[in-house]
Amino acid sequence: MKDTIVAHKYALALFQLAEANNLVDQIEEEVKVVKEIFSQDKQILSFLTSPKIGKDKKRELINEAFGEFNPFVINTLLLLLDRQRAQYILTVIDEFIQISYENKGIAKAHVESVRPLKDEEKEALVSVFAKKLNKKSLEIENTVNEELLGGLKIQIGNRIYDGSLRGKLDGLKRKLIG
Repeated sequence: MKDTIVAHKYALALFQLAEANNLVDQIEEEVKVVKEIFSQDKQILSFLTSPKIGKDKKRELINEAFGEFNPFVINTLLLLLDRQRAQYILTVIDEFIQISYENKGIAKAHVESVRPLKDEEKEALVSVFAKKLNKKSLEIENTVNEELLGGLKIQIGNRIYDGSLRGKLDGLKRKLIG
């Protein structure tokens, strides 16, 4: 919980700077790249959080790796580093993206299906669920889960819509047993 509170403050500050300078889309794309890099190489975060490595070397890594990025992004990373909060970098990025999406009226949806969804199917999901949630659009992340047997399982925020055959069979099993 503390992680989220701390991260939200930094993310909100970055968002307010981005919004004031009309750079929200650019900074959003850049923080997504930072997240991808940190997610692919776990050693970067270990390096930045290690007490054995000097602050100057850590700052040098940030400047070399992200030197082409907007100064707001770099300065946020350096500020987290200077305040010994590098472990919150990914949480800050997630919070920033969440704030940006809320501001744009976009919800993030995780969709599990038996096979990869086609573009038309994604568009149909967007049109149905965006209206249901009073959002302009959805960003769909699709993963394949063959255990569903058929149908879809959709998670948007803390809501789960289980229209999978596996979910229906499990529900029927609970009714019969219980």
